[in-house]
Amino acid sequence: MGGPQQPSTTVEEYAHFDAAAEKALISSCIEADKAVIGVCLGAQLVGESLGAAWAPSPNTEIGSFPVTLTDAGRAHPFLAGFGESFHTGHWHNDMPGLTDDATVPATSAACPRQIVAYSRHVYGFQCHMEFTPDCVEALIEHDEKELAALADRPFVQQPDQLRANDHTEMNAKLMTFLDRLAADHTGR
Repeated sequence: MGGPQQPSTTVEEYAHFDAAAEKALISSCIEADKAVIGVCLGAQLVGESLGAAWAPSPNTEIGSFPVTLTDAGRAHPFLAGFGESFHTGHWHNDMPGLTDDATVPATSAACPRQIVAYSRHVYGFQCHMEFTPDCVEALIEHDEKELAALADRPFVQQPDQLRANDHTEMNAKLMTFLDRLAADHTGR
């Protein structure tokens, strides 16, 4: 999941976050043929564990903005029926790296790597399709000063806008994606 850290953050900077241990765990799960989805910082760590360096996103993105499916996304069986574009939650400054085999099923106007498919069962979601009103409220409470400082940015919504966003459709799309991934992974 996400956090204020980056994959390069050290234990000295954040004692509760060990990027090397996180990447080792992710690598062991991938090697064991587990389905893996990293979200936000987790997406960057998945890419890093596969040898793909994270990068700063061209824009800070906080709020609900559309992602657009690429040709690869429109053809992806786990994203079938999602439409050309749909709104998702965002709260990031960075994006996952790309391996030689990775595809990008979804992009946005602010960030070219919203969903990265590293393999059939390994994904990085820079976007936050799991957001709920309670989650967003906690993020606002934690980052209220940062939001005010970023008020002039084109892809940053302020607290009233953030609270007004409806997450129902994206939550349903996430559940559909997860159900399809699980069924495919288990062969059911």
